[in-house]
Amino acid sequence: MMKLNYFSRILLLLLLFVGKDVVAQQSSGGSVSQTNGVYPDVPFLLITPDARAGAMGEAGVAVLPDGNSMSINPAKLAFLERPYGVSLSYSPWLKNLVPDINLAYLSGFYQIDDRTVIGASLRYFSLGEITLTGEDMSTQGVFSPNEFAFDATYSRRFGENFSLGTAARIIRSNLTSGQVGGSQQKPGMAVAVDVSAFFKKPTVLFGKDAILSAGLNLSNIGTKMSYTETQNKRFLPANMKLGGAATFIIDDYNQFAFALDFNKLMVPTDPIRDTNGEIISGKDPFRSVPSGIIGSFGDAPGGFKEELKEIGISTGIEYIYNQQFAVRAGYFYENPEKGDRRYFTVGGGLKYNVFNLDFSYLIANAQNSPLANTLRFSLAWNIDKVSK
Repeated sequence: MMKLNYFSRILLLLLLFVGKDVVAQQSSGGSVSQTNGVYPDVPFLLITPDARAGAMGEAGVAVLPDGNSMSINPAKLAFLERPYGVSLSYSPWLKNLVPDINLAYLSGFYQIDDRTVIGASLRYFSLGEITLTGEDMSTQGVFSPNEFAFDATYSRRFGENFSLGTAARIIRSNLTSGQVGGSQQKPGMAVAVDVSAFFKKPTVLFGKDAILSAGLNLSNIGTKMSYTETQNKRFLPANMKLGGAATFIIDDYNQFAFALDFNKLMVPTDPIRDTNGEIISGKDPFRSVPSGIIGSFGDAPGGFKEELKEIGISTGIEYIYNQQFAVRAGYFYENPEKGDRRYFTVGGGLKYNVFNLDFSYLIANAQNSPLANTLRFSLAWNIDKVSK
C-alpha cells in the first residue's frame, strides 16, 4: 500500500480544479451530493505554462503572438515573424504545500513559408517522489508519479488578418505504482486535438494606432481515460477559451495591451443524487465524448444560471517599453461553487538580442489558497533570418 501523502497529492489536484467543497464532501463520505462539480481527468492540461499569460491572469488567447503561443492558441504561430525558435517554461507548483511538484514545458516552432508554421511541444508534470510501503510497513522503494503530453502543431495564415491552427496530442498519466486498494492499476493513455483561430486588425482607437485581436481555442478534445480495465472512463479537460485584446501603440517606444478571456470546461457537470445514488437533478455524466461536449453547455442541474457560473474570467494588462522591457498584471476569477480559484497576478519580461525572459507571480486572494505565491518562468530563443 502507499502512504497517505500520495492520496493527499491527488486531493490537492482535485481541490485545485473542482472546488474545495466537493473534495471535502468526498473525503468525509457525504451521502448526498449537493455540489455539482466538473471532474475531468489529467487536470494538469489546464495549467497555463507560459509566464507571459500567467502574469496577465491567464489571459492570452488573443494577445499578439510570441514563441510560447502554441500553449494557449496554436493559430497565433502563423503570425510570428521569426523563422524558428525554442522556449522553455518551468513552475514549482503548489510549492507552499508540497515542495517537489513541478510543471515543465518545452516547445519549438519552424516557419515553412510566409503563411505556414509547424511546431512541437512537451508538457511534463511531476508529482514528486513517494515512498512505497508493504503490509508490514517495510519500505518497498520510491515511486515518482508523473503525467506528460506531447503535441504536434500546425498553423496557417489566410490573408493578412486571419489564421487557423490545430494540435494533435498524446497524453500519458502514471499516478500509481500498479496496485491501489487491491485493484491492478495501469498508466492512463489518451489522444486529443486542439482547434484554434486567431484574428487581428490594425486600426486607430482614441487617436492612437492600435491592433484589435480575437482568439478561440477548443482544446483537449479527445478520447476518455481510465487507469483500470473495469473503471468507467472519464473525460479529458476539454476546454473552450475565447477572448479579445486591444494593443495600443502609443509611440515608437511605448505600447499597452489589454486582454479579456472567457473559459468554459466542455465536460459534463455531475448531477445531484439521492442517498441511493439515483439522479434527482441533472443528467447522467457517463456518455459519449461528442454528447458530453455538446451537452456541457446545458446539463447543469441549476439550469442556465448555473451554466454561467461555470465560466471563468481572465483579464490582464501589459506595458512594453522599446520592445525590450515588459510589466504585466492580471486577475483570474472562478465562481466559488465551481472551483473558487480567484487570484491576482503580476510579472515582467526582458528581451536581450534573440532571448526573451518572462516571469509571473500569483497572489491568491482566497484564504489559505494552495496556489498562493506560485512562480512561473519562461525563456524563449527566437532566431532571426540568417543572411547569406
